[in-house]
Amino acid sequence: MPASSTAPPSPAAPSPTLHPGGAAAPTVLVVDDERNIRRTLALVLQGEGYRVAEAPSAEAALELLAHGDSPVDLALVDLLLPGMNGLDLLQRVRQDDATRELPVIVISGHATVNDAVKAIKLGASDFFEKPLNRERVLVGVKNALQNSRLAREVEDLKAQVQSRYEMIGQSPAMQRLFKEIDRVAPTKASVLITGESGTGKELISRAIHRLSPRARGPFVRVNCAAIPRELIESELFGHERGAFTGASGPKRGFFEQAHGGTLFLDEIGDMDLAAQAKVLRALQSGEICRVGSEHSRHVDVRVLAATNKDLSREVAALRFREDLFFRLAVFPIKSPALRDRMEDLRALADAFMAAFCNENGLKQKTIDPVVYAALERRSWPGNVRELKNVIERAAILSGDVVTIADLPEDPHENPFEDDAQGSAGEGSIAPPPPGAAEPPAGAARHEPERPRLTLREFRDRAERRYIVEVLASLDWNISRAAVVLGVERTNLHKKIRAYGIKRGEAP
Repeated sequence: MPASSTAPPSPAAPSPTLHPGGAAAPTVLVVDDERNIRRTLALVLQGEGYRVAEAPSAEAALELLAHGDSPVDLALVDLLLPGMNGLDLLQRVRQDDATRELPVIVISGHATVNDAVKAIKLGASDFFEKPLNRERVLVGVKNALQNSRLAREVEDLKAQVQSRYEMIGQSPAMQRLFKEIDRVAPTKASVLITGESGTGKELISRAIHRLSPRARGPFVRVNCAAIPRELIESELFGHERGAFTGASGPKRGFFEQAHGGTLFLDEIGDMDLAAQAKVLRALQSGEICRVGSEHSRHVDVRVLAATNKDLSREVAALRFREDLFFRLAVFPIKSPALRDRMEDLRALADAFMAAFCNENGLKQKTIDPVVYAALERRSWPGNVRELKNVIERAAILSGDVVTIADLPEDPHENPFEDDAQGSAGEGSIAPPPPGAAEPPAGAARHEPERPRLTLREFRDRAERRYIVEVLASLDWNISRAAVVLGVERTNLHKKIRAYGIKRGEAP
């Protein structure tokens, strides 16, 4: 309907109506050139506790959405407006990043079916016809707001899940890895990810999926080592009812579940040879056959595989099919070990600490710089996964600041009991006693009289001497000495006992 004046009036400010209890209610923007319609809708909505903002034109609505004092949670838009019509307004709303997700309900008294279809295609949440029914309006508004809230919650959950799979690192090794992922992700190529356990091979596969054209499709992870040999075919390709004892109904396998997305075959090196042959056939033909079925099914799946084994050696030992190896390793990626990217340890430790505190409702904790230095001296055969476990345990044991005392003992250090036995046990050569006379000059030095030290014996002597020097320089303060030596206090006590060090002993 035509507007009452040539220039659109300024948009009305939102009404301060609140929900019972004082919580701010959702704001509904009513866009209609008829003042009576706006007033009627405002009364109905305010009666249910909503805040209401009004605009007599699309242009006024855009101004309010861009510069209004209160954010708008939903818009009721008349289709026939002076100047820009309701469909044009809806299109502008969907094109603006700030309002892209705003739920919009279109209303009209002169619309055709085609108008309603266009509105829904442009993203309208609902379509009301005039004269408006009070209950229909309230139900539609409630449903649109609820769906919008659920959509935001889903996106928030996705973001939280995604943060768990974020790859962290600025080291040269990680920068090379990121470049490789960027290159291969947009392609259809199969990828074989190798590396030690705990280096983040699954994170690499998820990053490839997320950056690929299949990102909106499913990501299905399969642990090949965890599936019994007799069930691997059924799990991968599915089965029909009655295919075997216990098959009470049809079941989709992992290949079908990953249709249109990515299938990640973790620990592929542990897959049975018979299953390998069927996986190869599926990769080559793009078709699978359920157990107990005679009909093949087409699947559109990109396969990523990972293993901590040397597959070339497995091929040579006839434990892995050579043709499958070449089919998977179109683009090989090596996941770097933590020892090859120690520059990233501090950032990783901080990220693990923050994530653990968030997930468990704990106050955020900081890490003493001395702890970083101690962590960097460890060998980390368990790689990033081991670091994550150590940080989480320290978070549980510590106060506001994680200290050396909160770190668990390094299980990969040589057991001191073994060291003591190795220094004086069977098969070792005891060092000459203190004060033993040296053989006269020119005397023949026979091997039994002056035995050579093993590497362990030499290391033990050097380590013992250095511990005594540090303790003596710190007036035998065990805690301070442990910090200087970069070991846990309990470990230092064990070494003192193992080496038989006595308090006051001179270096």
